[in-house]
Amino acid sequence: MAGCGTGDLPLADRLLAWYDRSHRHLPWRVSPGDRRAGIVPDPYRVWLSEIMLQQTTVASVKSYYETFLRRWPDIGALAAAHVDDVMKAWAGLGYYSRARNLKKCAETVAGRHAGIFPDTVARLKELPGIGDYTAAAIAAIAHDRPVAVVDGNVERVVARLAAIATPLPAAKPAIRAFVEEVLSRDRPGDFAQATMDLGATICTPRRPACILCPLAPDCKALAAGTQEAFPVKPDKADKPQRRGAAFVAVRADGAVLLRQRRAEGLLGGMSEVPGSAWNARIDGSTGLESAPFAADWKKCGAITHTFTHFRLTLSVYRAEIPEKEAPPGHWWSMPAELAGEALPTVMKKAIEAAIEGATKKQQQG
Repeated sequence: MAGCGTGDLPLADRLLAWYDRSHRHLPWRVSPGDRRAGIVPDPYRVWLSEIMLQQTTVASVKSYYETFLRRWPDIGALAAAHVDDVMKAWAGLGYYSRARNLKKCAETVAGRHAGIFPDTVARLKELPGIGDYTAAAIAAIAHDRPVAVVDGNVERVVARLAAIATPLPAAKPAIRAFVEEVLSRDRPGDFAQATMDLGATICTPRRPACILCPLAPDCKALAAGTQEAFPVKPDKADKPQRRGAAFVAVRADGAVLLRQRRAEGLLGGMSEVPGSAWNARIDGSTGLESAPFAADWKKCGAITHTFTHFRLTLSVYRAEIPEKEAPPGHWWSMPAELAGEALPTVMKKAIEAAIEGATKKQQQG
């Protein structure tokens, strides 16, 4: 049986013993010792961290998490926040639909659930932006529900333990079934975090530290010397290349002209410099025909950015603009204010390219 390892203790017990000694100290986490002392994880903090950690690294999330928590320490505060402030605080984390759903979820929990997160997977999945994984993570970590929590780290650990030859994502049901069989019913929240920690620190994608792994006696891939061959992944399809243009208008006082993208779709609700109408399926114009108004636009090279499903190259133009009112739907953002704007990384790259291009021309002149 998968739950009975070849060591002296069942798999879950050995994993939890390792976790008690070697767990990561994370700002949203209640340590095993604190849990035993009766300190209960805050579902708000668990939810916030799990949404932020989707497709983002722990190192990137820590500062964002701490900033959010200072500004909005509980679900009621976040529900009452202005959506533009939430988007600005999220800028740089990517996958901006998460931020929009974060706000909607906070409003739903505060308004319909009296500020209390549901404690079952089924009810959690009814909330905006919460899918199978996040619902399971909140239910297990915050409420100690015995449910399988499977993220990328867990997929890697289990695929190696069981030598699952089916490529991802088709292997997901088999991986989930394995976790459901071996998880700890006494400490499901700690078990979920232990498996994640094992994948993040020991069972890493390359050069896993198998000699330190508490589950090494159970690992079929290690026994065969093929641990780095798992999990099996399908061949990557080439990402389509898209093109467009970005126009960085700079006023004499250094202010940059911005506008807000429409709420729906890619980068919805975020700020941007004016540009052509590109998206994941079509190219935008790369020339001056897409300029927001007539000006002495100078080309400052191009920037590239990789999204989940496509790559984008933007031709960047810059123009020095005298005192001028912003066109309808636009605004001027002063240099000191730019860092606080809800600018996605691709727009930050465009602005940086325009500023660097102008600086080089001045130096050459």
